This record gives sequence, C-alpha cells and structure tokens, in this order.
Amino acid sequence: MSHKVSSCEVLVAGGGIIGAACARALALRGLRVVICEPGPEPAAASAASAGILGPQIERTDEALRALGLRARDLYDTLAAALSETTGIDIGLWREGIASLAFEEAEAERLRDAVAHQRQAGLRCDWLEPADVAERFPATAPCLGAMFAPEDGAVDAPALTRALLADAKRLATRTFATRVNRINTILGRVTGVEIPAGKIKAEHVVIAAGAWSTQIDHLPRPLPVEPVRGQMAAAPWPANMPRTVLYYDHSYVLARSGEAIFGSTMEHAGFDGSVTPAGIAEIMAAARRMLPHLPPVPTRTWAGLRPLTPDGRPIVGADPDVRGLWYATGHGRNGVLLAGLTGDIIASLITTGESEVEIASLAPERFTS
Repeated sequence: MSHKVSSCEVLVAGGGIIGAACARALALRGLRVVICEPGPEPAAASAASAGILGPQIERTDEALRALGLRARDLYDTLAAALSETTGIDIGLWREGIASLAFEEAEAERLRDAVAHQRQAGLRCDWLEPADVAERFPATAPCLGAMFAPEDGAVDAPALTRALLADAKRLATRTFATRVNRINTILGRVTGVEIPAGKIKAEHVVIAAGAWSTQIDHLPRPLPVEPVRGQMAAAPWPANMPRTVLYYDHSYVLARSGEAIFGSTMEHAGFDGSVTPAGIAEIMAAARRMLPHLPPVPTRTWAGLRPLTPDGRPIVGADPDVRGLWYATGHGRNGVLLAGLTGDIIASLITTGESEVEIASLAPERFTS
C-alpha cells in the first residue's frame, strides 16, 4: 500500500461481490472509499458463484425471500447502469427457473409452493410433464416442475468486475492487502491495521465473506462458517434453450455455451479443493436432470460460501461500536443480495436509516 493514502471516510474490508457493491453504493453517495482486498483467492465465493437469481426457487424463510425478491428486481436497473458507466455486460437473464420433480413427494411439495406463492401475488406456475418436455427437450422425464418466470441469473465474475470498475470510476481506491484488525477508541471505530501499517477511517464495513472472522478485535464473534461448494462445467446440450434447472438442492444453468452445475454444501473449513466424491455427487444430480450431459466435466472448481447458523446474512451496524458495519454471511445468496446489501449499507452510513426492514439480519441476533 502507498503511505500517501492513510485515511478515508469508509474502508471496506473485502472486495468480492458484496464489498464491491457496498463500495460502489457508498461512492455514488459521494463518500471517499477504500477497499482492502488481498485476492485473488481462487476459493472466494464471488469467483466461484453460478450467479443464480432465484428467490422463488430457493428454499428459504419468508423474510429472506422478501429481501431476495426486492434484490432480484433491482438488477434490471443495475445491469443497465453498469453497462452504461463501465461498458461491462453482466449477463442478466430473467426468463425463469424450473425446479424439477422426480418423486411424488417432491412434486407435492413443489405444487404446494406454487400455490403458496401465487396466493402471495407472485408469478409462479406448475408445469405438467408434457409442458416440461416441450419447454426443455433435453430434460429427463419427470413428474412436473415448479416454474418461476421472473427468476434468472447473471454472470457473477462479470458482475464483480463491473461493480469494482464503477466504484473506481467514482474515485474508490483499492489496495491489495488484507485487514488484520480494526482499531477503536471509546466505542468508536478509528480505522484498521494492515500488514504495511494503519489506515484511518470514520467507518469500517466488514465484507470479507468467509474470511470476515479472521479480522482481529471485532467486538463480537461472527458466527460465519466457510461452506465449500464444488462445481463443474460441460458443453450445453445443442437442442436445449438457455435455462436454469433445479433438482433438490442442485442446479444446472447455461452460461457462455457451457452447462454450469453444482453445488455441494460441505463443512470443510478453508479447504477450497475439489474432490472426486464431490464432483461425482453434483455430476449425478446434473445428469438426473439432463441425461445427455457427458459423464466427465470439462472443468471443475470450488468456492467457500460464508454461512450463518440461520442462513441469513449479517447486515447492519454493530450495536456497541459506532462506525462499524457488517455485510457478510450471505451463504448461497451473495450474488442475489449484493446490490440490495450495498444500498442498505450506504443508506445506513449516510442517513442512519434503511427503508428496507433488516431487523432479522442484525448482528446482535446471535448474542444470547
């Protein structure tokens, strides 16, 4: 780091999708922002993400689904804005996700989910087996599918690049370094320590994903655990239109001519390696949906998703240290919630309020 820059208004610890979204949103509001990101980390969640925007398809609680719906719908304006300011296409695609049923119990669960969502005023359909075969001709015969026509996906690596590029356009500075610890005086954050020295900051945002827990001197333990998600890719079937398919907790989606499929959910610490057993598991699920996929993928990788005990992210102010903010623990929903998280953090820091209800995301909810 250059010692010519020793202070800022907001320091964001972490430059993945969440950190980049927070930095951009803060810079849009005129704040002087610094990002500290030691990367590239091959196992970071942002680089490994499939980029699915599936609040209606993913199994979750109602509070998180409501946030997800709001976050998903932000992407129409976000994609256009990023394309205009950076020239980067984030690959936004919103033509629907189908969750396939191969067992009667799963078909019954999905029919109930369709009815529940329609009652709540959401667009959601049940596709009979013939409808599935017509829409998705390469799929295996099934008992039907839940179809959420407004869910979709983005290109997660492109999204990260675009958010960082726009933040830099707005004078955000990025340093390739990790944050070792935060500094406080009398219950107020004063900055951070990095390997090369100190940076003064009026506000610090903890957005380092699974690595957030490795920052010293936080006023509370963060119950964020790295959960490994192994993924793989193969050529997309030639007779299949672009789509996203789910089966149980597994998925297949089309991106740049490839079928991207995943994902395991393994408690393996910070081990971001790929294992034969993990790849076999996701290949079996993918080929259950698309039988004509090759038995061996063309490439494989893994990412570490930051997961909390209740599956909800930690977003908001630390109740004991003024100027300390959290934006971490997003699990499988980091891409989906990125833009909304950035807006929430920026609004909290600049106005002290958020128009989005975030009580269920409060850091202190884990304190007995």
